[in-house]
Amino acid sequence: MSNADGLLRSRVNRSPGTARLALGDLLVMVGFLVMGELRHGVNPVTMPGRVAGTIAPFLAGWVVAAFVVGTYAPGATRTVRTAVQRAAGAWVLAAAIGLALRSTEVFHGDAPWTFALVVTATGVVFFSAWRATVASLR
Repeated sequence: MSNADGLLRSRVNRSPGTARLALGDLLVMVGFLVMGELRHGVNPVTMPGRVAGTIAPFLAGWVVAAFVVGTYAPGATRTVRTAVQRAAGAWVLAAAIGLALRSTEVFHGDAPWTFALVVTATGVVFFSAWRATVASLR
């Protein structure tokens, strides 16, 4: 087994449960970001490209952050405390990455600092609630 494979196995539990958890995470992220777009008058049906452009940098951030924090590692949802800590930590890092990407010319964005606070706090609440629910049902 290579070092890279060992690192991957320690950070990602390769199981159907992990795939379901990742799908739930994606739904949580898309759900609260779409709610934010709707709140700001962006219709996801008539402006799907704009909504995708909002989601993409945060999704990229989540992929990196989830690996770094161990959000899909074995035992990541073993207890409610662990599940919430990893989900909240991953989202804070993912939001920072997503916000940094949005400040480039590749993605629309350039939002005020209040947006950074709102998207980070809202994500922490939504991801923590989702992951706490998953952990409590195990």
